[in-house]
Amino acid sequence: MANPPINVTHLAAVDAARAARVLAKVRDAALAGRRTRIPPRPVIEESWGRMLRSGVDPDHDFRAGLLPEEELRRRREESPLRHVLPVLRQGLLSVADVAQHIMVVADADGRVLWREGSPTVLRKADGLGFEPGADWREDVVGTNGVGTPAVVRRPVQVFAAEHFVRSHASWTCAGAPITDPRDGRMLGVVDVSGPLETMHPATLAWVDSVARLAEARLREMHVQSLERLRATAAPLLARVGGRAVAVDRDGWTAAVSGMPYTSRVGLPKSLAPGRRWLPSLGVCAVEPLAEGWLLRPVDAPGEVLPEGGTRIVLDVSQPRRWTVTVSGGAGSWTHELSPRHAELLYLLAVHRVGLSAAELAEGMFGDPARTVTVRAEMSRVRRYLGEFLDHRPYRFREGADVEVVLPEQPGALLPHSAAPGVVRRRNSVAVH
Repeated sequence: MANPPINVTHLAAVDAARAARVLAKVRDAALAGRRTRIPPRPVIEESWGRMLRSGVDPDHDFRAGLLPEEELRRRREESPLRHVLPVLRQGLLSVADVAQHIMVVADADGRVLWREGSPTVLRKADGLGFEPGADWREDVVGTNGVGTPAVVRRPVQVFAAEHFVRSHASWTCAGAPITDPRDGRMLGVVDVSGPLETMHPATLAWVDSVARLAEARLREMHVQSLERLRATAAPLLARVGGRAVAVDRDGWTAAVSGMPYTSRVGLPKSLAPGRRWLPSLGVCAVEPLAEGWLLRPVDAPGEVLPEGGTRIVLDVSQPRRWTVTVSGGAGSWTHELSPRHAELLYLLAVHRVGLSAAELAEGMFGDPARTVTVRAEMSRVRRYLGEFLDHRPYRFREGADVEVVLPEQPGALLPHSAAPGVVRRRNSVAVH
């Protein structure tokens, strides 16, 4: 009868040094193809098997190149995990720092995006190449607390010599994947790492519980976005009459009129305004809304739905409230703008031929090299105006009637703004 796998958690809690020695023997025997009295844990044995098959060298610490700083900033700006960093920090960092641990957050590609915690352990992590921008996929650096949870899609703790690469044997990690509650897509992994002797038996359960709190926060944010969309769509549904449904960009239903409620409508990957066939609804008139779509099924083959050009009104006439209003065949909706988005849309409205990312960065920050920040902000603008904007260059699409409502006093144009492009326009208008 085979012996059960080693209870690493218990052994490490009782005697960390002995646990490290036992694990080293188990690992050496397993990699040499020898039977051992105590087998490795199944999740670790399966990972080691993947490493052997993929050719990862257990005796050499291979490190892929770090992401360029600009690419790291872009990934941070675009990662949904940025929204839950406060949850992760509150749940993990206060304890991790005292316990000589660090918290690491990686994206779905295994790239380390954020890393915080004990300064001493951060320096040790640097020696392992465990730093922002590093690639910690399992098939690159071997069994570890970032790459292995991403492969098996469940929380995993990797103790000492359970790491496939020998140089990582002084390290212990506990990582849990974070998934998007809307579609189950993995967004990344949160990991707590440090020396073996500092790890507590409850570390993995602790990290997993904080990851679940992060997913709950993402779920809450999704509900809030549907509520915003519902507020936008309600007056439109009341005006158009008949069958209609407002959905977000992923097809989740925010409001419905004249038809049975369904929680989600299947949408093609690329949906455009106009008359479109949708699997669950048939032929529909599709109109963009802030953060979503208005879908109006065509009840009869010959039915004519109201059409109309798109009119976009950017109102920057007030000192502290800026809005964009979109009017189409079904009516109009309004989105309140942040100061940054008011600046971006104003610059695009007065440069209808378009601006490159570098030109927009110069107009916003006086620095054409800040294209990553510009692209990240434009990706947020596209959540509510995506169907009316082109890129390469950035501009409002042809056919849209764009109007800018300016303040009565030229000097009151976006008075908060220090963006060079806005300041130049403000000064030139004031002079004339």
